Parts: sequence; C-alpha cells; structure tokens
Amino acid sequence: MAVPKRRKSKATRDHRRAQWMRSVKAPAVTPCPRCQEPKLAHRVCANCGYYHDREVLPQKEEEA
Repeated sequence: MAVPKRRKSKATRDHRRAQWMRSVKAPAVTPCPRCQEPKLAHRVCANCGYYHDREVLPQKEEEA
C-alpha cells in the first residue's frame, strides 16, 4: 500500500478540504405565490404558513 513520503502541511490540507464547498450550489429561493416573501422551494412559507394552497402552520395573532 502506498504511504506518503512527507507530511502535508495544515494549509495544504485545509485548501483541499475547502474546495468541495465551491461545488455546492446555493439553495434556490423563490417568492411565495401567496405573500411574495422569499422562501426555499418545497418548504412551508414561514411568513404566511401555506404550502401549495393549504394552510400548514396556523397564523399567530399579534397582540398590540
């Protein structure tokens, strides 16, 4: 089995480990069709609580 002849520096190791993050795409943010607030795709809207025209999270009443 092959064995490294010299130890890699911490900087070389960290540069290599950081490269995979560049290939990860940013999550797709789309506007909510109901309230137009930005939300992640296939998630319940945190603002209005709806997902596909169905209320999933009940609205909280704001007391003034």
